[in-house]
Amino acid sequence: MEVATRGQITYVLVDYMMNCFSIPETAEPPRLCVLSDFDIGRQLGRGKFGTVFLAKTRETGFLCAIKVIFKKQIVKNGLEHQIRREVEIMSHLQHPNILQMYTYFHDHKRIYLVLELAYYGQMYSDLRRLGRFNDWRAATYVYQLCDALIYCHRMKVIHRDIKPENLLIGFNHELKLSDFGWSVHAPSLRRRTICGTLDYLAPEMVTGKGHDERVDHWTVGILCYEMLCGHPPFEHQETNDTYSCIKAVKYTFPSIICSLAQDLIS
Repeated sequence: MEVATRGQITYVLVDYMMNCFSIPETAEPPRLCVLSDFDIGRQLGRGKFGTVFLAKTRETGFLCAIKVIFKKQIVKNGLEHQIRREVEIMSHLQHPNILQMYTYFHDHKRIYLVLELAYYGQMYSDLRRLGRFNDWRAATYVYQLCDALIYCHRMKVIHRDIKPENLLIGFNHELKLSDFGWSVHAPSLRRRTICGTLDYLAPEMVTGKGHDERVDHWTVGILCYEMLCGHPPFEHQETNDTYSCIKAVKYTFPSIICSLAQDLIS
């Protein structure tokens, strides 16, 4: 991948600030499915409450991913509302930088979410393997994430849990925002629930104050820093130290981050 000059980075970021991509038209609603409609392949990933498998439709050979969630685990952990909310929100989002949910179905034991296949997996894996991204790659991902968030916020959706593990890479190396389990549809864009992952929480969430879509804006800065440095700015071994630094907005820039990126993050 070609390394960009600082002028190119400026162009990408200014172009983002000045232009918003048009919202794509909603696709035709998919037909109802059952598990026998698919050939299930290898496991792609595993979370606390679900496992994702590669899948192919038997009728057309279309490749996708299926997230399998056990109802018993959801009920045990009191997450029925959260899963219902994730399905409802993802069903209404259509954007090239948001992982698409094609349809969903369930049986007496499991819930199945039929998802777009992110061909290159988690961005997190690439970041851990490389240590950090060059300026051009980081700027490209930030640009695409911002465009996805502009769309989400227009739709009155706050994601609230943006982190490298929830950013996937598609077939054309484009970023895909995923995992809307902590997201919320908030017409007033004001919430009070504390949620998300500690290193990426905004100060107003750490202090338990009301928050709005700006918590997603904050996380863009955290991710930009992490892409360029290889670690988030407030990361500490002790949880209390991380909390303190977030509340005080206390962090430093290493010399590898150029002044343009520093301005954007700040």
